[in-house]
Amino acid sequence: KQIQAMISFILMVNKQGQTRLSSYYEWISMAERTALESEIIRKCLSRSELQCSFLEYRGFKVIYRRYASLFFIVGCSMQNNKLSDAVGDSTDDVNELGMLEFIHTLVETMDKWAGSICELDIMYQLEQVHFILDEMVMNGFIVDTNKINILRPLDLVDRETKKEESIFGR
Repeated sequence: KQIQAMISFILMVNKQGQTRLSSYYEWISMAERTALESEIIRKCLSRSELQCSFLEYRGFKVIYRRYASLFFIVGCSMQNNKLSDAVGDSTDDVNELGMLEFIHTLVETMDKWAGSICELDIMYQLEQVHFILDEMVMNGFIVDTNKINILRPLDLVDRETKKEESIFGR
């Protein structure tokens, strides 16, 4: 068996179901992505606040959390990897509470960067949001959760672009 990425995709969606950011860490065709996104978004939006934030759908463990008008959705592959096969563990390796904590850390990091993160910040500064996400997740695995370490490169780029004689020019 092939080792599967821990996180398969991350979505940021508004209350109307419009995707504001999507990041995939395993290959899924565009037609399948579109169908998967719409179905998962519909399922997450239709659930009440009293229901659990975890659901299983089409081989993915979906963990989501709502912050103000945005839903942060993380999809993890439920297929076991070589390590769990070697140990003889047949349960999935997804730590749902750990993923909820990751979502919370992502939102806190974005809050620290943008003040109070909102849908417009994601829409108009999409490149920086992807940069933050790329600093936290690599190849589907969480690599850093320290807010200062995550935001330092973004701060350096921001400071350099504001200089008169910056390496980026004007």
